[in-house]
Order: sequence, then structure tokens, then C-alpha cells
Amino acid sequence: MIEIPEAQTLAKQSNQFLTGRTMTKVEANHTPHGFAWYAGDPAQYPQILTDRVIESAFSVGGFVRIQAQDSEMVFFDGVNLRLIPAGTKRPAKHQFIAELDDGSALVVTTQMYGGIMAFAKGAWENGYYQVAADKPSPLSDEFSEVYFDKLCAGLPGKLSVKALLATEQRIPGLGNGVLQDILFISGIHPKKKLSALTDEDKERIYHAIKTVLREMTDQGGRDTEKDLLGAPGGYSTILSRKTAGTPCPRCNAIIKKEAYLGGSIYYCPSCQQAE
Repeated sequence: MIEIPEAQTLAKQSNQFLTGRTMTKVEANHTPHGFAWYAGDPAQYPQILTDRVIESAFSVGGFVRIQAQDSEMVFFDGVNLRLIPAGTKRPAKHQFIAELDDGSALVVTTQMYGGIMAFAKGAWENGYYQVAADKPSPLSDEFSEVYFDKLCAGLPGKLSVKALLATEQRIPGLGNGVLQDILFISGIHPKKKLSALTDEDKERIYHAIKTVLREMTDQGGRDTEKDLLGAPGGYSTILSRKTAGTPCPRCNAIIKKEAYLGGSIYYCPSCQQAE
């Protein structure tokens, strides 16, 4: 899934490798996918994008937005963006492809679910995107400890820490993936209730949000995700599908995996106790 570190990395690489390239041929929905979401009719994407020059890219939360003259593209959630080199065979299955004037191609496939949006500049409106655009990024100075305290204030005490951080777009782009290491570093169990958090707990969570997301972003995303060139991110996850069942790096207890709130959580039963 594209979360803050991956969105930042994909936008940076798009500026590096896609800027100045003209999209010479475009196709969307080549391989239909029940959970690939498009802006309007994907059959119109060739008309919207063909012959447009890619000008710039930026990220907002977990969204990657690419501008191409009078058109734009937005990608989010479980889509995989890949730059396929010139002379390399294209994947047989894909939900979007833009052939570029240097012989390379931008190919997008969907894992689980995700958004592949193409539209005339300024014509796309999305509530989730707007919330992400309106709220401060955890990577910014505006996401201060005061802001985080206000975010927590007034929420039901029965709410879990995972629900606080990774649902309802309270912190756009912070999802279930990056959540795991944030809570490990802060020593908090994902199921711990807000009512059980001390001021010191909240302070550790805040600082872990800032430091872990910065480290993940600076290292090109997590090693569980791949970048525009198909390489895994440089950040080695402490808690993820790659480490479940292995010894905790702090105490050697075995890292556990559970289903919770619509996804998997990973935790050390010794370092992160629910109570």
C-alpha cells in the first residue's frame, strides 16, 4: 500500500525519471480488476493523456499526483507504479499503461484495491484527497506536539491506538503498514485503549511518528514495498510480514501477527503489552 514514505518516494522518482517525457500511447483497464477505481470512463484516458508532456509530480498523504500540461493523474492505495525500461517486455496484465517517447513505459497494476485517476486539470474532486491536502503532514513542522494533543483530545477512551492513528484519516497517509514500527518504537500495543495512555505514552507516540516516518521516507520507503524502478525501499521494517514469527530485536520474544480492525497487526508480546 502507498503510504506517506512511498508516496514521497514515487513523487520524487517521477520528477526524476518522468518529467519531460511525452505520453505517446495510453490504455486503461486492459485487464479488468474489480477493485481498480477510475475517474469516469477509463476508455477516455487515451483522449485525456495522449501527447501530453509530464511536467511535475508531488505527493499528498498517500496520494501521488502527476501533472501533464492540461491533464493530471492521481494514484493511491494498493496500486503499483513501475517504469518499464525501453526494450523491455511489458507485463501481460495491467490496469494502466502509458508508453513514453523514449521507449519506456509507465505501467500500473492493482494489488487488492487502488485508485488510477486521469482527468482534465482541476476536474477531479475527491473528499479523501481534500482531507489529506487540508491536514498537515507528519513530516512538516505544522504537525507539532500541540497539534497531536488536540488530535487526541475528545476522542472516546475505548478507541484503540491503531484506530486513533490509522483510521478516519486522522493522519492522512499514515496507515496500517507504517503504524507497526511507530508503535514498536514507542512501546505501545496496537490494541491499547486511549483511556490507558499516559501523557508519557502520547509523547513517545508523537516522537515515534515524526522520527519513524522521516527515516522511512529518507530511505526510500519500506522494504515491504517497491519503488518506481521495482526496487524495495531501503527502510528495513521491524514489524511486518517479513518479520512475523522471528525474534524481537530488543528482547528475543517471538513477534506475533493477528487480524485486527480489517488488517494485520504485528507486535512483540513482551515489549508492547496491551495493559
